[in-house]
Amino acid sequence: MRGGLRALLLACLCSATQAQGSAPAPPQELFGELFVRVQETQLFPDGKTFADAVPKSPPQEILARYRAQAPADAPALRAFVLENFALPDADPAVAAPAQAAPLVAHIDALWPVLTRRTPVVPAFGSLLALPRPYVVPGGRFREIYYWDSYFTMLGLADSGRAREVRDMVEDFAHLISAYGHVPNGTRTYYLSRSQPPFFFAMVGLLDPAHPERAWARYLPQLRREYGFWMAGAEELKESSARRRVVRLPEGALLNRYYDDRDTPRDESYREDTELARASGRDPGGLYRDIRAAAESGWDFGTRWFEDPANRGSIVTTDIVPVDLNSLLFGLEQAIAAGCREKSDAACAQRFREAAAHRRDSLTRILWDPQGGTFLDYRLSRRELRPGVSAAMLYPLFVGAATGPEAHSVARVLEAQLLAPGGLLTTPVVSGQQWDAPNGWAPLQWIAVAGLRRYGEERLAAVIACRFLASVERVYAQSGKLVEKYDVSDPDRAGGGGEYPLQDGFGWTNGVTRRLLRLYPQFSQVQRASCPAPQARPAAP
Repeated sequence: MRGGLRALLLACLCSATQAQGSAPAPPQELFGELFVRVQETQLFPDGKTFADAVPKSPPQEILARYRAQAPADAPALRAFVLENFALPDADPAVAAPAQAAPLVAHIDALWPVLTRRTPVVPAFGSLLALPRPYVVPGGRFREIYYWDSYFTMLGLADSGRAREVRDMVEDFAHLISAYGHVPNGTRTYYLSRSQPPFFFAMVGLLDPAHPERAWARYLPQLRREYGFWMAGAEELKESSARRRVVRLPEGALLNRYYDDRDTPRDESYREDTELARASGRDPGGLYRDIRAAAESGWDFGTRWFEDPANRGSIVTTDIVPVDLNSLLFGLEQAIAAGCREKSDAACAQRFREAAAHRRDSLTRILWDPQGGTFLDYRLSRRELRPGVSAAMLYPLFVGAATGPEAHSVARVLEAQLLAPGGLLTTPVVSGQQWDAPNGWAPLQWIAVAGLRRYGEERLAAVIACRFLASVERVYAQSGKLVEKYDVSDPDRAGGGGEYPLQDGFGWTNGVTRRLLRLYPQFSQVQRASCPAPQARPAAP
């Protein structure tokens, strides 16, 4: 197994490694002390504003003017910035319908509003070009985002927009070919990290009845992305980690979230530097953990914290997450199927072995037999991290769980995460956005799809119905679909996080559209009308 896995990794890593040196620099590097001063002065309420600004001349010319003029105070600095940069347009609010349109009709009307085309981008700006049109989440999120887009694409497919789905798959394939991976989003400051690897699932949407045919067409990009996630594996000794790969004492080769930079995030520079000063930690280590949590998509929640009350205790890079490793199992299986479709027997065998090795490791390392569920694993302590989260559904989503494991996870979910308005992210109330009481559309879909895969139809329907009732209620009140929902109180949108609640909203639109196709009986549903969960023995 070790020899075959080494050959597989060496075959995948070369092109991914070569791409690392070609990435354009982010604004923090291009504008140095000017960037730092603008962000630390909090010239704009949202740090992303200046990170997304477009310089009107080359960075060295702007820096020379800045040093010569030496703006003395915040008003002078603001005047300098406005003279030398074009700020992004104000985040366009998604207008509520003039009349109470049915939810499906409203979602279908939103797709053109959220569609962008940027085949050419301004010089020295942070935006990355994409060859095809794409759908953005909405609000402050003006660019395409990686894992968001899979859930958005579910809705596009159900809205009859197959062309848009193909366009977005092509855009992600372009990013892999250009940079060796899919960045967090299409900004230069996102290039040092990725997000949960859903590209294989996106490609599968192109041919749902025969996904192996689509995987075969995109095999070069699938293998190159795999190389990005596995970079450094061939050099690992037991009980060590390198970039996104870890090798445990038991011999298991698994993955973690990471970021290739250890500096404050460009888009949240002030927040990160203030947290570093308050934490007393080594700044580089803290910044890496913050950035790794951003790669996870769960930024932020107590899942990554040593102390649930202290964000400065974040330890993301010391955690082996169940969701990431489940998705990489899915990627390995997709590559094996694509290779089989291409009649490449040796490749198919290598990736089948890699997937089997990962499935075994999920059960040996990340399964908690006492709690009856999958948990994350703490590297430095060589133990499972206590506390359940919706990440435990990912092995069901990709088919990596056994039947008994899946049914046990369903019992734990029902006991600890099922809320009146859908599925909680975690049962912890912390004020962080990836904790209770928030529920997120992508996690509702992971749960519903995973439960249905293992015959847990009733529980899947309960989650779908309750979440749709939350979406319908907020839509009736505001005319909007929003980024997250308070599922403990279905009358309210979600809260918490580093920025105000965003509307639009790509992945909510997509998941809602898909759930309404699967469960048309829940259109305009009230929570009181949702089915009751099946009576079960108490969870462990």
